[in-house]
Amino acid sequence: MDKDEFLSIGQVSKRSGVASSALRFYEERGLIRSVRAGSGHRQYPRHVLRRIAFVVFAQRVGLSLDEIAAEISKLPEDHTPNGQDWSKLSKTWSLRIEEKIAELHRLKNGLSVCIGCGCLSLLTCKLANPQDKLGRYGSGPLRWMGKPKKQN
Repeated sequence: MDKDEFLSIGQVSKRSGVASSALRFYEERGLIRSVRAGSGHRQYPRHVLRRIAFVVFAQRVGLSLDEIAAEISKLPEDHTPNGQDWSKLSKTWSLRIEEKIAELHRLKNGLSVCIGCGCLSLLTCKLANPQDKLGRYGSGPLRWMGKPKKQN
């Protein structure tokens, strides 16, 4: 590659909108790669901008960095990912986005229930704390360390 095809970390940060510290972190995680200039500074090939856009978008979809790393490993490293590359990867995100939309609808529908409920308790609310198995028995301490003493 021609040296004009490389960008400094500052240039990549400015063009991608991603902080330099995040770029270094992405590099540590193997999401992007750089080469070192004679001065020891990181130099990134221009096509890294597309990979960074992919990482940022995948994070917005809700993928973890481990999931992103697994997906990004399918992208070509020696050139800018094209529409076909993008299409293959984005199919796996469709389901994730649909799940996110469904969850947001459940939360939205729950808001009207919460407004009318009046419980005002995050401890016993079936919407805010859906895994609370003891909440159906009322509020307060419901488990003891041993059997309760009988009162006379």
